[in-house]
Amino acid sequence: MSISMEQAALKLHIGEGKDINIELPLEELKDMVSAADAALTVQALDQGREQDVPIEEGCEERVRRTLKNYTFPVADVRLAEKTCFENGILTVRESLVPEALACNELVTDVHMDIIRPENQRVYVNTMMDVQPIAVKKEGELGSGSTFELTGVYMMLTGTDEDGLQTAEANVSNGIFEDNVFWGRPGAPDKDAFIIHVDVTIKSGTGMERPGPLASHQAMDIITQEIREVLKEKDYSDAEKERIYNEMKRPGKARVLLVKEIMGQGAMHDNLILPDEPVGFLGGRPNVDLGNVPVFLRVNEVRDGGIHALTCITPDTKECSILYWREPIIERLAEDPEIDFLGVVFIGSPQANTEKFYVSKRLGALVDVIHPDGCIVTTEGFGNNHIDFASHIEQIGSLGVPVVGVSYCGVQGALVVGNKYMDAMVDLCVSEDGNVEDILAKNSLSAESAFRAVAMLKSKIGGVKVNAAPKHYNYNVIEENEELAREVYEC
Repeated sequence: MSISMEQAALKLHIGEGKDINIELPLEELKDMVSAADAALTVQALDQGREQDVPIEEGCEERVRRTLKNYTFPVADVRLAEKTCFENGILTVRESLVPEALACNELVTDVHMDIIRPENQRVYVNTMMDVQPIAVKKEGELGSGSTFELTGVYMMLTGTDEDGLQTAEANVSNGIFEDNVFWGRPGAPDKDAFIIHVDVTIKSGTGMERPGPLASHQAMDIITQEIREVLKEKDYSDAEKERIYNEMKRPGKARVLLVKEIMGQGAMHDNLILPDEPVGFLGGRPNVDLGNVPVFLRVNEVRDGGIHALTCITPDTKECSILYWREPIIERLAEDPEIDFLGVVFIGSPQANTEKFYVSKRLGALVDVIHPDGCIVTTEGFGNNHIDFASHIEQIGSLGVPVVGVSYCGVQGALVVGNKYMDAMVDLCVSEDGNVEDILAKNSLSAESAFRAVAMLKSKIGGVKVNAAPKHYNYNVIEENEELAREVYEC
């Protein structure tokens, strides 16, 4: 018998018997082989399923996604006739003020000035938000390249026409230097320039959603022109390139971060995934999304995926700058023992029926993801603690270790609870346990993030977490930090 290949065909010659010749086109042969191969593959997979044999992706640590951040330091900020950025000097066009004023009919006045690091003893109205100045050079939020100005921030303050501060309860108006808790991720840096935009809105609109939203829109008119100037810079002009890698760490503890954000309406809202880092245009208000869970990739958050509109007590609020450098995200992303999956943002509605509705949606999402552990955070206190407790219960009831992070102290002591709330990190650092009119004082810090992640790792490892004292005790914070260092062996 002999076999030969001629003109894309298989020829089979059998010499004995009837001297049979068989000729088969190769294309048909390929189809037959492919079909047979596919059948064998399906059979193997079916056998694997019957034997419950896992199909592994590979055990090597790898980079899921990369975001590049390029920083451009600012040495001075000035107001002049044209917006430009040359030789470290940022100049902002003064005539942007009337353009900001005209952006929304609810805006009745806009004032802009520069607060310099050497002269922070100036009066400001209540601080509504602090934002980084950054622009997408390439790609969308969470990917590509982002240009960021360092040493300068945008800060929004405001009142209505009657002089009522644009805030819900406590206010932070007063001497700027005295009313900021310096060194917090949610506060501006002490040595930074502040482009201060003060917006006045129509009388009586401060406690309705459109009023504060108009204030943010007005400031973004100014910020956007700065972004456009920054975008024109070249990569070679940057001082530093920072690489943010989203890592896949097979075999490590799979951790999900859940961040409850305000969603009761009025001035309790946030914009999710705007077109530019911490921008205004393109952002979806979580209230309009029904406050249901929205999953953001790690780098989407670190690239300005949240524009904070919330005006709660100044010491517990999470300004936009906090999401830009959220300390729990930083620690989870850099921990070689953790496979950080991402961040789920979930709004806190006003009505209890809505609270439990969105909380159950969170439970369904976590059930599908089924991480090895979760951290749940919330800003502020009070009404939102109802769904905060429900989130922890929904997750804990699935057998997933969970740690809660919130301001509590004395004034915000939890009035709801369940058996899964056995590992809590209190953000209160006020000695008397009460809120203070100081921006970012009782908000997330690097220290609280350290405690939260260490506590979660302990729970995942089966280590018992001791019950907290029944009454607020500031000394517990220092004790927990020492225990956390033992977990990290540092």
